[in-house]
Amino acid sequence: MKQRGILLVNLGTPSSTKIKDVRNYLNEFLMDHNVIDLPWIFRKLIVSFFVLPFRPQKSAAAYKAIWSKHGSPLLVNSYKLANDLQKSSALPIEVAMRYGDPSIKNGIKQLISHKVTEILVIPLYPHYAMSSYKTVIEKTNEVISSLNTDIKLIYHPVFYNDDNYIKALVDSAKPWLQQYYDHLLFSFHGVPERHIKKDDTTKQHCLKTDNCCFKQDCVSHLTCYKHQVIKTMESFAALAKISKSKYSLGFQSRLGKDKWLTPNTLDVLDSLAASGKLKVLVICPSFVSDCLESLEEIGIAAKEYFFTKHGGELSLIPCMNQHPSWVSALKIMCNYQAK
Repeated sequence: MKQRGILLVNLGTPSSTKIKDVRNYLNEFLMDHNVIDLPWIFRKLIVSFFVLPFRPQKSAAAYKAIWSKHGSPLLVNSYKLANDLQKSSALPIEVAMRYGDPSIKNGIKQLISHKVTEILVIPLYPHYAMSSYKTVIEKTNEVISSLNTDIKLIYHPVFYNDDNYIKALVDSAKPWLQQYYDHLLFSFHGVPERHIKKDDTTKQHCLKTDNCCFKQDCVSHLTCYKHQVIKTMESFAALAKISKSKYSLGFQSRLGKDKWLTPNTLDVLDSLAASGKLKVLVICPSFVSDCLESLEEIGIAAKEYFFTKHGGELSLIPCMNQHPSWVSALKIMCNYQAK
């Protein structure tokens, strides 16, 4: 008899705010070829000589600013989400992180202990990217092979335009949208342009023309991060009944000097201030759970930047976390059947 288990996978977090723990986490993260997509020796040189000697101290300080008494907000929120989902599901559910602990291997082993015959892996990323969704699939396949088991793996597809996800996103944001604001900024995690081009199976579409993301029924959209975030933004705005003049798009979290998707979130804030829009809401739909990138990068750093430079007021709309609409949407996702 078929018995399904659910593995919820998010990006990851250091085990503490100690510099050595942050360094170990960054090393694992940045040495992934889906993050820095260069040959191993070049990744090693970049990470060892240009990143790890400097960045762990800065990142550790950022983590300290948002760390809770229970630990990493991302990990705490992920466990709370799984617990709320478990209350309405008879399926065994485990949480895993692509980098750090709890590991994907540990999550699979825990599900095996429940005598499951198949595992539905749900990468908790609404949008496809090499450095998020793709790397989870690769790592999970690698782990299942190493365990020498015949358990079947099923991967839930990205859900950037899923009606239930969009509804949950809007429902969770309603308390902030009902207040007065000048503008809503959708700040998505950035990716290097070369990642998008590399995963374009046609090699003729992504970032080739100004309107490539708006063409209909293009196979490249299946792996085009930019197209998918735009669809999320537009679907959200349509359901929430927000006019086009009232919202805009930005990308955050750049790393290195390569060309990343634009416009940059801070540049958009500058433009909004220049046009007199000084009461701004920011939502971060790349993340289903609050984490360093939402809480510190936007909720603290960008907020201070906007106030100090422009006298503006930036309010962060929290991620969905354990909102009932998101738990309901996730419950439906647990029933996914691969075609």
